[in-house]
Amino acid sequence: MSTAVETHRLGPAAWLTLTVCEAKMVVRDTAGLVVPIGLPLLILVMSASSASTEEVANGRTVLDVFVLPLVFTIIIASIGVINMPSFLAYYRRTGILRRLSVTPASPAMVLVAQVVVSVLQTLLGLGVAIVVATAFFDASPPVHLGTAVGVFVLAMAAMYAVGMIVAAVSPTPNSAVAIGLVAFFALGATGGLFGSRDALPDPVATVGEWLPFGASVEAMSAAWAGSPADPAHFLALGVTIVVGVVVSAALFRWE
Repeated sequence: MSTAVETHRLGPAAWLTLTVCEAKMVVRDTAGLVVPIGLPLLILVMSASSASTEEVANGRTVLDVFVLPLVFTIIIASIGVINMPSFLAYYRRTGILRRLSVTPASPAMVLVAQVVVSVLQTLLGLGVAIVVATAFFDASPPVHLGTAVGVFVLAMAAMYAVGMIVAAVSPTPNSAVAIGLVAFFALGATGGLFGSRDALPDPVATVGEWLPFGASVEAMSAAWAGSPADPAHFLALGVTIVVGVVVSAALFRWE
């Protein structure tokens, strides 16, 4: 009874403190901080020179319609599917989650704080990419800005849902990174990470479009080009979120 009361009394200051601690952990992980932002930025810079001169639709170039959606999706996926699960697996492996379960600071608070920090890191990566693309390569905003924002939110939720499944099935931090990398590259390979999906066999390309990576890229591309949004892409992201929540909730263990 006392634990329930104490937990109820935890206010914004406790949540803020835990979130700040999570942010410090992420900052100390240099590779996990730099790679999800630096690698997509490198892809952007390498592709931008030629892509920024060829117009596709509504005054938007190849850079706007194809490169930026891919870069944004890489940032979201690498943080959600690779980075976040490794931290949660580390906390479980070292017994932090188990110890928190007997304190007013419930283990669920760690999950929430880690998601908040991951979202902030994702927004930082997106912001850096937008500044570089706009300042140096004259990138244009999406024709349908509201749709693009909605896709960003759904894509983040979907990738974090996949990341929670990875965290749920990974017994150690190293296994979380390994499983996360496999999931990231599997989703990316079928979703356009290594080139146009048109080069893939038709069944693989179709499946890739329904998976969260491909659905995110396609939906962002449509928003940038001003094309009508395909409900199938939003449905795919929504299904991923639901499946991720249900599966991770069923499999996740605090210790």
